This record gives sequence, C-alpha cells and structure tokens, in this order.
Amino acid sequence: MYDNNILINFGLKIQKLINKEDLTREECYEMFKQVLCNMQPDLHQGAFLAALTSKGETFKEIAGAWQAIIDYDTAILNYDLGNPVVENSGTGMDQLKTFNISSAAAIVAAAADVRIARHGARALTSSCGTVDILESIGLDVECELDLVKKSIIETNIGLFNGMSNKIHQNSLARILSQIRFGSTLNIAASLASPYQATHALRGVYSDIIINNVSDIMQEIGYQRGLIVHGKDNNNEKGMDELSTIGVSTIHEFFPDGKTELYKIAPEDVGIKRTKFDKIAAINDINDESTRFLEIISGKKHNECIDIISLNSGAILYLADKAKDIKEGINISKDIIESGKALKKLTHWICTQSDSQKNGIKKYIHFADKANIKNEVLKEISI
Repeated sequence: MYDNNILINFGLKIQKLINKEDLTREECYEMFKQVLCNMQPDLHQGAFLAALTSKGETFKEIAGAWQAIIDYDTAILNYDLGNPVVENSGTGMDQLKTFNISSAAAIVAAAADVRIARHGARALTSSCGTVDILESIGLDVECELDLVKKSIIETNIGLFNGMSNKIHQNSLARILSQIRFGSTLNIAASLASPYQATHALRGVYSDIIINNVSDIMQEIGYQRGLIVHGKDNNNEKGMDELSTIGVSTIHEFFPDGKTELYKIAPEDVGIKRTKFDKIAAINDINDESTRFLEIISGKKHNECIDIISLNSGAILYLADKAKDIKEGINISKDIIESGKALKKLTHWICTQSDSQKNGIKKYIHFADKANIKNEVLKEISI
C-alpha cells in the first residue's frame, strides 16, 4: 500500500508541472527518489516523467534527478583514474538511427591514448544501442564494477552497462524498459555513471536542450565538454552525434567557465558530405556486428569511417590530443588505417571478458565474418 499523504504531495507537484511551474532542485530530487524507490504507483511515475518533459526541464531539475539516481540507484567506483577521463555517449531517442558511432569513436580515441570510461545502455527503439552491439561482439556487459575498472586501467577503455543491476541496482532498467519517449532520464540517467569523468563528448536528441545539458554538466562537476547535435542535409531530422550528412551544433565549455556555441559542416573539417543511407542502422544485430568490425578494421564503409573519425576527432580535441577537431579527424583516420583501432578493440574484448571466454569466441566468429580473423587471432591467446 502507498502512503496517501505521499501520494497527495506527489500529485500536487505533478499538477505544478502541468501548470508549467518549475520545481526546485530539492523538490525534483525528492520526486525522483520516490520514483526510483517505487514509492509511487506506475501511473504517477509515468505522469511525472511526462509532465516534467512536457514543461521542459531546467538544469536544476535535471541536477536533482541526477543526484537521486547517484544516491539511490548507482554503484560508485571509488578509484582515481586520472585526468582527463572522457565519457562519450548520447541521450538516445533521436530521429536518425545510425550504426553505433559513439562506441566506434571511443575505441579509436582509446587507441590514441585517451582514457575512456563509458556509461551506455541498450537501445529501446532500435537494435543498435551501445550495450547491444558490444555484447554481440563479445564484451561482458553484465560484469562487476571491478572488471570495468581493470579494463579502463589496462586498455584505456571500459563500459558500465546502464541497464545492469550491478551498476544501477534498483530501478533504471525497470523504468526505461517501460517507456518509449524521451524524458529527463535520457539526460540525467546517462550522466549518472559509476565514475565521474572529467571531460565528455555528449550527444543530445535535440538542439533545443544543448544549453541545458551544458549547464547541468558544469553543475555536476565536468571540467570540459562538447555537447553536440547533428542534422541531416535538409536541417530537419537530427542525431545525437556530430553529423557528416548535415550541419552540427556544438556547445563547448572550458574549466574557467567560458562557453562557446557554434556550428560546423562536414566540409569545414575536410570531410565530404554523405547520404544518410550510408551510415543508417541495419537493425539486424548480426549484420550490425559484422559491419562494426569491418569499419573498425578500416576494410570497408568509408562513409562510416568518416563519421567515426569526426566524432573521435572531437574527443581527441577535447582531451588535448589534437589542436582542433580537423587534426583529430586526421589522427583518427590514421589509427583506423594502421590497424591500431582493431588492436585496441581486441584487447578490450579480451580484458572485459567473461570468465569462460565465451565472449572472445563470439568476437572471433564475427571477425571471421568480417574477413579479419587472422588479424584478430594474432592479438588473442585463449
């Protein structure tokens, strides 16, 4: 049974949101606490998320949501991984469904000696989420926190599965599995990583929320950030990545509090504009996995390599491994062409691996389908 007074107070706050009135950070924290701890019926929980999203969240409200997720639903990694540590992920719920660009870009950046602590999720509206694709090719996405830490230390990259109960112990998977609309959780939950990175490339599902996401990231402790949203060639539909099919909006912030808002087109950074179908999701996880390895190995799909290099180039710029995004792109392409990206992925799969080595066997299977089995086996000892 639910406490009637708690129900009434929660309902009054929902009505406040319906009336387009903002909550304080403390009020939003308390409401998300009640959602995460299942202190409200499902109807109230859904109504709250919908009303807050419809009103438009303030950065204070998002901060309250983030803090509640950290306090009540997140296993924390208490270990100093150094500075900078970069997190690159998107909010999801964008209109243009592509192959998993952010995972590929993270691998390339890790091969360029950038330390990456990723926090990703399964896809809810496609088959190509971060967790889905990496699990398919052999990564252990249900592992303990310590194995992710080991992977970051030894290979420069690790993934915290945002829908695993070993990472978020109570409620996020329950809530996210029941909704199919963009909500505050797409922002707050994606930021609620077990490890607080210092730098981030953050893709968002709409350019309307770019400034808000920048504010919340600075509020919760990020030192440097690029918040991005890419458009198609008609400037209509968008993606939570930097785009090679249209113009991207970037909000950049610096440790001294300075911020810049600007746009870049692919040709501004030396990339030929392409068509969406060249980077679109296949939506068959086996075909996606094969293509993913073909891309990482540099064997095929030049348009996909371009958009990976654009996004990893931004990470290299963010982490002071390149003077600007254009130089980062050139470094990224060299890493892919030289085989360093594939080598990095292979070492990652071998390190963040299940104890029975079943993941490595899956990886070899897809490497065989991508015609890179021999290159992979050179790096593996089972």
